[in-house]
Amino acid sequence: MANHTHGPSNGHPQPPRGMGPDDIAHLLAGRIGTGRPPAPRAPQPTAQPPTPPAPPPPGPGPGALPALERLPGQLPVGWDVIEALQGAVSAQLTKQDPERLLGEDDRRALARSLAATAVADWAAKYAQGNAALSSAEDGLIVAAVYDAMYRGGRLQALLDEDGVEDVMVDGLRATVRYYDRPARTVEKVADSHEELIALINRMAQISGHGERALSQASPSVGFRLPDGSRVTASLLTGRPSVVIRRHRIRQHGIDELVRWGSLNPHIAQFLTACVVARQNLLIVGDMGSGKTSLLRALGREIPDDEVLVTLESDRELYLDEPGPKPGPLTFAFEARQSNGERIGDNRLAGEITISDMFPVALRYNASRVIVGEVRSSEIVPMLQAMSAGGSGSMCTIHVRRPHGIISRLVQLATEAGMDVDAAHHLIAGAIDVVVYLAYDFSDVRHGGRRHRYISHIYEVDDVVGEAGRPVLTELFAPHGYEPRAVFRTMPSFVAELEHKAGFDRRQLTDNPLAAWGAPLQKVGPR
Repeated sequence: MANHTHGPSNGHPQPPRGMGPDDIAHLLAGRIGTGRPPAPRAPQPTAQPPTPPAPPPPGPGPGALPALERLPGQLPVGWDVIEALQGAVSAQLTKQDPERLLGEDDRRALARSLAATAVADWAAKYAQGNAALSSAEDGLIVAAVYDAMYRGGRLQALLDEDGVEDVMVDGLRATVRYYDRPARTVEKVADSHEELIALINRMAQISGHGERALSQASPSVGFRLPDGSRVTASLLTGRPSVVIRRHRIRQHGIDELVRWGSLNPHIAQFLTACVVARQNLLIVGDMGSGKTSLLRALGREIPDDEVLVTLESDRELYLDEPGPKPGPLTFAFEARQSNGERIGDNRLAGEITISDMFPVALRYNASRVIVGEVRSSEIVPMLQAMSAGGSGSMCTIHVRRPHGIISRLVQLATEAGMDVDAAHHLIAGAIDVVVYLAYDFSDVRHGGRRHRYISHIYEVDDVVGEAGRPVLTELFAPHGYEPRAVFRTMPSFVAELEHKAGFDRRQLTDNPLAAWGAPLQKVGPR
């Protein structure tokens, strides 16, 4: 990890290296009592002993102190105080472990201990002339100091809220989107654009991506925080901007998706049987529809005696981590962004794409390959791997509407250099099942939650039709006023599901409209 915690941070003055707790306390007491750094003392005559500093004048109680606006927990101090403590703790950390001999976990534990000591010493000095802070408020300050060093800094309190899915910052204002309630706006999450940029670069450093600094030379960056949140930031917008996608659910399985209403028990058993019987699945839908969550859940249904390779531009599947039940041996590959420089053949220096990783992945003797998200030219090696024996492979693709699935696949394939006819034949020979996810976010405005659900499931015939295009057969589709997928047609491969996965076809025809249970509950106006 880069030594990012040891120097000045976000442009704020930092205590000099080696400053002790008493010095920190005096510095910060002056900041809190006036909202400004303490004025320098007048020089004292050398013949007389220095006059001891006067105690800070009584100040307002913690409730009247500057705080991070509308953040949970309401920090009882301004962020400049947190920055000063963070700088002092970083200096102490460097003093105690100058050669970085401690392991990362031990070093972070030491940093937290030093933060607790520094805050306790400061709070004791502060209480001499002000209302004492509670232990809970002390704990909030310690956590904020640690967050400034190793987590999301001023944004971490937003990321820690229950139900958060996205934190989107435009300049100094943040919009927070939740899974189960309306979005809200936080007016100020940084004191300046420069501070926001410094925070983004610090987050990149603590994530092990210090080379991805946001600057005019490299105006867009993307990286992953240690907790798995995905960060994308840019200077190409009118103001510096950053979007953080929070992964609320990482260890869930199919049962959780049934409980949340994304699919019903019949569809869950059908898709699980498709995975076990090694059908090639394509999961499609618009942005934010839950494709990755469904792919992750289906990946956890792969038998544990197989070998799986996952290829992702940004790590989101986490199938190499323990799940609700034993899974296959998994090698999780992640693409790598460049540092913005170009090399002789005009490639971006250091960049490794999903297409680049495919040949390596196929040498891992994987029984299956999962691509977290197909965005461009990787569609060709993905389909080739499926059609050349990669049974049981899966991937996701952005598609706005169900009827645009084939067109979207052909578009990506032709952009990668294939002609249309070849693309049609490759699609027909590679994909067995397409699952389309829909969503309805309108109820969030009315106190409800986001509804994500499967609306269509198709079978792809393995030969092209008379028009030269792959033929899709609707297996599940909406019915009447029910927007969610209802059984329509028995798949041609149902015998394989019965033989290889123990699937019972009778459950599909047994009152399919009632499989979802209660109608889709909507809070807002119809």
